[in-house]
Amino acid sequence: MQPTNIAPRDRLIVALDLPDVAAAEAMIARLGDRVTFYKIGYQLGFAGGLPMVRRLADSGKKVFVDLKLHDIGNTVARGVESVAKLGATFLTVHAYPQTMKAAVEARAGSSLKILAVTVLTSYDDGDLHAAGYRLSVSDLVEARAQQAQVLGIDGIVCSPEEAASLRKIVGHQISLVTPGIRPAGAATGDQKRIMTPARAIAAGADYLVVGRPVMEAADPKAAADAIVAEIEQALA
Repeated sequence: MQPTNIAPRDRLIVALDLPDVAAAEAMIARLGDRVTFYKIGYQLGFAGGLPMVRRLADSGKKVFVDLKLHDIGNTVARGVESVAKLGATFLTVHAYPQTMKAAVEARAGSSLKILAVTVLTSYDDGDLHAAGYRLSVSDLVEARAQQAQVLGIDGIVCSPEEAASLRKIVGHQISLVTPGIRPAGAATGDQKRIMTPARAIAAGADYLVVGRPVMEAADPKAAADAIVAEIEQALA
């Protein structure tokens, strides 16, 4: 049973993977009220985009800061405190126990929610083996999800392929946020573990992160509306 307290449009997180603030502001203006939730990651964040978090929050939008923090506990904690002051809704950290523990403790008293990144959606079993892991993607994702739940993490970033199995592990106490979303017929790009919006929601995802299918569409508003319509249909 999917949570009913999240509006379908609020489940779509549009990734502002753009080269500068001007391009991002133009896209936000173009999308208008069709998008309520945005993601700011490395590309825009390192191009002067982090102050946009406060501006978007003040305008009533939700913001997912995707910096995937991973460092010694004190450094992670100080970074989390800084992001919390910007008014962000979500912040990602890598799903290593020390990192997750530091982030959860540092966000106490704020409205910021910490998301743990299990395994990047561009990785498959071969990539993990090349990096020295002996576990498969699914086994590592499940192990990290169990650790995240014990440590009080608010949500997990996973591929839509893992959503159904993770729901059985974490129930509905933890949000599942899924990148790797591609509407039917869209190019896969560098993603390896992908799914359509409707299938991802049906599998148990709470939020869908979509970048290029909206950013590169001839009509971004129509692209966003089509994804929301798929979400609504899956929830019906």
